[in-house]
Formats: sequence, structure tokens, C-alpha cells
Amino acid sequence: MAKKIKKTRKELLKEPDEFITISGKLIGFMVAYKNQLTYALGIIVALALIFSGFRFFSIRSENRASALLSQGLAKYEKLRKDAQPLEAYDQVSADFQLILDKYGSKQNGKIARLTYANICYEAGKYEQAIKLYQSSLKDFEKHPAIHNQVVASLGYAYEQQADYTSAAGYFEQLSAAPDTTMRSEALYRLGWLYDKLGQSEKSKEAYNKIISDHQDFIYIDLVKERMAG
Repeated sequence: MAKKIKKTRKELLKEPDEFITISGKLIGFMVAYKNQLTYALGIIVALALIFSGFRFFSIRSENRASALLSQGLAKYEKLRKDAQPLEAYDQVSADFQLILDKYGSKQNGKIARLTYANICYEAGKYEQAIKLYQSSLKDFEKHPAIHNQVVASLGYAYEQQADYTSAAGYFEQLSAAPDTTMRSEALYRLGWLYDKLGQSEKSKEAYNKIISDHQDFIYIDLVKERMAG
């Protein structure tokens, strides 16, 4: 993410406002694990964009939370180079829980909670991820872009648990989202979920909505094949 920096990096690192550093780590984390975390880590991009201009670190507790979050991310990144997601989760779980216990109400605590939710999701700890995502819904209710991403993550987490009714409820929320990319993805998941639930007509309706309104959808050909079949 390009930023116009008037001061040197050394000067910036000495100041209380170090969001540039932490947001960089978050974006790097997203890029490194985009294949494993799939849709869920798109949240981190929105976080970096929305909070990049804020001064979160003027308070001592925020500064401490920032340092702990940075350490936790660095540790996780290192572990994931060789370890499986579950093993990495086991190694960093206590670190992130410490941040949540001490600084969960702080801005960096909220970012840590959402990041930890993604780590839980990747490790297959879906029930734990769901609880964290539900808290994140409240944390970011005033930031629609992030909020919608969390809604999507809840849908995927419930889907992984084969709770298709709950998953469909979250994707139904997104099917009316302003972001057309999110709408088309939500409709695609709804088509699949409705089919799983035995609601074939609603499944066809969701797929037809993609064909009529979202011709640029990445899986449009697959949708057409399903409808043709």
C-alpha cells in the first residue's frame, strides 16, 4: 500500500504513531497466507485502508498491544513456513489470548481478535473462529467494508461446520451488499447452500441472479453450466 512519507522511516519508528509498521505486517501476513485463509483474510486489507490514518498508539496500552500483536504475527509467519496450520495455531494461541485478555477493548486488541479468528479458521477451529468473528461484528459495526467481510467469514465458518442454514443467513445479508463483488460471491454460495438444504428453486433463483446481474463474476461459466445441467 503506497503512502507518502515526509519523514524518514527511522524517525517514524521513534514516534508513538507506528501504524505504518503494524499495517505492513498485517498486509504481509495476508499475502503470505492468502491461499490458506482464502476469503477471510481480505478483512486485513480493509483494516489497513480504513485505519491507516489513525493515531492508535499515543496511549501506552495501545503501544503495548501493538508490540504484542507484532510479535504474535511474526511468530505465526515463522511457524507457517514449516508447520501445519493447527500446529502453528497451538503455538500462538496463548500469545493472542493474552492480547485479548489485556487489551481486547483497544483498537489493536480488536485487530488482534480478528486476526486470531482467521488463524483459528485456517486451523479448522471453526467454533472458536465463529465466536471471535461474532465479537468482531460489534468491533467494526461502524466500518461497513470490514463488517461485511466478517459477515462473509461467518458464513464460510458455518459452512465448514455443515450448518448450512446459519451459513445461508449470513450470505443472504451479503446478497444485498453495495459491493457487487461481495453480492455475486454471496449469491454463488447461496446457490450451493440452498441446493444442500433441498431448496432447489431458491438455488436456481440465486444462480439466475448472477447470470442476469453479474456477468463479470469469476465463476460465471460454472454457474451457467450448472443451470444448463
